[in-house]
Amino acid sequence: MSTSRKSIAAVSALTLVLAAGTASATNGYYTHGLGTKNKALAGAGSADPAEPMIMATNPAGIAYVQQSVDVGLGLFSPMRDYKTSESLANGGCSEFGCAYTIGPNNLSSKNELFFVPYVASSWALSDSDYFGASFYGRGGMNTKWEGGTATYDPYFGMNPESGPTTFDGTYGGGTAGVDLMQGFINLSYARKFSDAFSLGVSGIIAIQRFEARGVANYAPFTKTFAQSGGTKMPKHLSGNGHDMSYGYGASVGLQWSPVDMFSIAAAYTTEMRMSDFSEYSDLFAEKGGFNMPATGTIGVAFKPTDRWSLMFDVQEIWYSDIDSVANSIDNIFSCPTLNPASTSFDGCLGGKKGAGFGWDDMTVYKLGAAWRYSDHWTFRGGYSKTDQPIPKSEMTFNILAPGVMEEHWTAGFSMTGTSGNELSVSFMYAPEYSISGPQNFDPTQNVKLSMKQYELEVSYSWKR
Repeated sequence: MSTSRKSIAAVSALTLVLAAGTASATNGYYTHGLGTKNKALAGAGSADPAEPMIMATNPAGIAYVQQSVDVGLGLFSPMRDYKTSESLANGGCSEFGCAYTIGPNNLSSKNELFFVPYVASSWALSDSDYFGASFYGRGGMNTKWEGGTATYDPYFGMNPESGPTTFDGTYGGGTAGVDLMQGFINLSYARKFSDAFSLGVSGIIAIQRFEARGVANYAPFTKTFAQSGGTKMPKHLSGNGHDMSYGYGASVGLQWSPVDMFSIAAAYTTEMRMSDFSEYSDLFAEKGGFNMPATGTIGVAFKPTDRWSLMFDVQEIWYSDIDSVANSIDNIFSCPTLNPASTSFDGCLGGKKGAGFGWDDMTVYKLGAAWRYSDHWTFRGGYSKTDQPIPKSEMTFNILAPGVMEEHWTAGFSMTGTSGNELSVSFMYAPEYSISGPQNFDPTQNVKLSMKQYELEVSYSWKR
């Protein structure tokens, strides 16, 4: 077996074992780009394909890339913090009764370094037909909040003898956090109808791994607890280790160059239909449902000379279609545990309209430029801008998933050796961004979420 094939097999196996174990929460919980060259352009470049990983954005693009096998490894570092202010409520109580006060805490999340591998390859089946395959991660979230305290009455007045008590941990259940990892196997086909136009389609197999910790004290707000009148405790809420979810989806795309200097690309990836997280059916809406949102991308590229390429992409991420992500935390206040006048259990955790993170859709604008300095060196840079998806009215649950980034600055290069093979490098910096809003169970408190990020990725491409 050749060295390149051995490397490909090893990285493929590693990718599958780790389920591309990313924590690359840069646009919500989706990454800012896919492929080292694409990341150096801040995710722009769908209309100027330069690597096989283009299939993860637009499968039509594989008709215009050189046949190769690419192996990459990213080193991703997100730095997350949250801070809660003093409560102004009497004794830690609020208009909802003796709910709970978080802290006041000032914590930084552990786990600030993650390795993210990928492998991709493309083949020319004929002068018009092309095939690609890839293994990669896209999205994910990992937080670990050690320390801190929470003060509350876990039964919200159901037991007259109970009262506010202080517990360890952000939510009073010890170390809190989530670990969400997502991986993809992408098989793509593209047909070139002319030198200027192609269509492509991908079949995608997806895998997720999830764990939640430190949220056991949400038990009274679950459908299981409320529906039983408090006689049955939920078994699938917190601390059940990693649970797996599997599913599928597809993408379609087109690539068109009406003139030599200008090209257009458009692609759509469907919502990924995933199996439920059964071990967390008391946490997520619809008994553990957690599909992945659909995305759409439109891009243009302009080449004023044979050495310069300027690119602009717009990407839409439809988080609002995923109930566990988009449902508002306000839904929980219709749960009979909190609202004795309510007869519906849909808003309780695990219910059809179970409380979630309240995330909005995202529109991401990406600008990139590539300069081919010589036959051996190409330099890239990029910038992306978006509005982060968390409303200021949805702070309490989003301590678990503070995906607040709005800007990414990127740079990178490719070095082509005498053999034609390439070494590519990309670097990303996302400057710190913060949002603040009231703590949902004690609105007299303020919650501040902050994050900044760095990423370095290196890949090698064996050309056929």
